[in-house]
Amino acid sequence: MGTTVPHRYSLHAVSTKRGPKLTVDIVIQRRDGSMILIKRRNPPYRELYALPGGFVEEGETVEAAAIREAEEETGLKVKLTNLVGAYSDPNRDPRGHTVSIAYLAQELGGTLHPATDAAEAKSFKIPPSKLAFDHNIILQDALKLMKNLARRAS
Repeated sequence: MGTTVPHRYSLHAVSTKRGPKLTVDIVIQRRDGSMILIKRRNPPYRELYALPGGFVEEGETVEAAAIREAEEETGLKVKLTNLVGAYSDPNRDPRGHTVSIAYLAQELGGTLHPATDAAEAKSFKIPPSKLAFDHNIILQDALKLMKNLARRAS
């Protein structure tokens, strides 16, 4: 004898509701201490710098999506080291509500070059003051996290 699931939790109710799209953003630390930003090729925020990232594909974990997006947009292979945070402001993306899971990553190899949605991929010791989406907030949170991790390590 099976259990009955209340309607509000039924699979039908869950599958027919629209929700935010899931994205990832990656703060890639290079061996020299700089970090990678990409210049966006497409709207929104065309020609502004942004963190590498993008949409999570069906059946993909957020971790796998972050590693894939990093390589697709920058040519670099990365290792995820820390979770920076989740960013869910409904107005963070003018295309619609997205939730981003942001990671700190270390460069493992590859050759820095722009690809897919990136017009340019570049290392920055000091990033531009204006970034696309809410990437200034994500970057500030990542910098605080890096300082805390360095403090703990010493």
